[in-house]
Amino acid sequence: MNVIVIGGGGREHAIISRLVKNPRISKIYALPGNGGISELAECVKISAEDIKGIVEFAKNNAIDYAVVAPDDPLALGAVDELEALGIECFGPRKDAALIESSKIFAKELMRKYNIPTADYKIFDVLDEALTYAAKSDFPIVVKADGLAKGKGVVVAENFQQARDAIISCMKNRAFGASGEKILIEECLKGVEVTVLAFTDGNVIVPMVSSKDHKRAFDGNKGANTGGMGVIAPNLSYTPEIANYCMKNIFQPTIDAMNRENRKFKGCLYFGLMLTKDGPKVIEYNCRFGDPETQAVLPLLEADLFEIMLAVSSGKLSDVKISFSGKYSCCVVAASENYPASSETGFEIDFGDASKVDGVEIFHAGTDCKIGSNGEKVFVTSGGRVLSVNAVAENPELARSKAYEAIREIYFPGMRFRHDIGAV
Repeated sequence: MNVIVIGGGGREHAIISRLVKNPRISKIYALPGNGGISELAECVKISAEDIKGIVEFAKNNAIDYAVVAPDDPLALGAVDELEALGIECFGPRKDAALIESSKIFAKELMRKYNIPTADYKIFDVLDEALTYAAKSDFPIVVKADGLAKGKGVVVAENFQQARDAIISCMKNRAFGASGEKILIEECLKGVEVTVLAFTDGNVIVPMVSSKDHKRAFDGNKGANTGGMGVIAPNLSYTPEIANYCMKNIFQPTIDAMNRENRKFKGCLYFGLMLTKDGPKVIEYNCRFGDPETQAVLPLLEADLFEIMLAVSSGKLSDVKISFSGKYSCCVVAASENYPASSETGFEIDFGDASKVDGVEIFHAGTDCKIGSNGEKVFVTSGGRVLSVNAVAENPELARSKAYEAIREIYFPGMRFRHDIGAV
């Protein structure tokens, strides 16, 4: 089978690293891919948001199956367009991807079907939002309604921060049309948990839980990012909590989407907060998380492609899915000023990182070039450059190995958090 994987980050590198193990796949194309992915698949310089270009490529290259990994092409209807060509896909259609592409839709869905989440109000008028924020008890959370590359959420500790976030979204259009409407939510307190789940629209199978570290700096300080590292499983997510979530959050969400005639097939991401009143949903994503995928997939013992085929054909109950019982720690190596900006083009020295037992290095923002001596070199091309993941028998050893490996790596301006899995 000829397969395309749409996207070009660490998540896609982790996905492709598992797909290449399936003997049914004869060729993998990555659109657009990255430097590391180029060692496993043929990278084609078509943007993940170029739906027309993706469709044309699929037509001309006898594509049998497509994995649509990022949020933007899912929200733009990539799956709808590819399925119209008769190409089977892993990922939700546009009408189901709305669960991520509109935070307002997601919150209204949860309210309608009694899925536990934070209290909230919706605003489309700037002055009304500012007036409400001024009277709020802080902290509060300000969210742009639409997709914003993981940067449309601000936890405001005071009115000035809330005012700046509201004006940035609604007046200055920092996120374009995504910020025309906003949510202002209560700030949930507790332990944050991510659970990725395979679903064929009826059956839902949660994966190993994880804990993402979104703030830029140690001690959970600094700006929100796309994610600076992950520990999996999340030690706070007990079997009792998992059973509660399946009964009150996971299956009810799938059932709610079906009642709304928006069948969801693919990977559904549950961002949860374990509060004193029980687990509540912070957000949904309509795809594999990044960098959660880089930590979770190395623990998967079943064949990823066989699971994907079962999801898209509506036969997920026929597949046995298991995880190793080990632990993962993933640490992100980022460019100096990420997430504000990223100077790129620096050559990466990997040292002996790949020699550390249990370590896999997933490329996110890299390009592959030919060096002055004719050798292949990797250079930085984005904010999050590498995801360094280690698997071990216990979380402490996984952390130790991940940090042993990342300290072998160097590029100018490189930085990473030193407390992944410890906070």
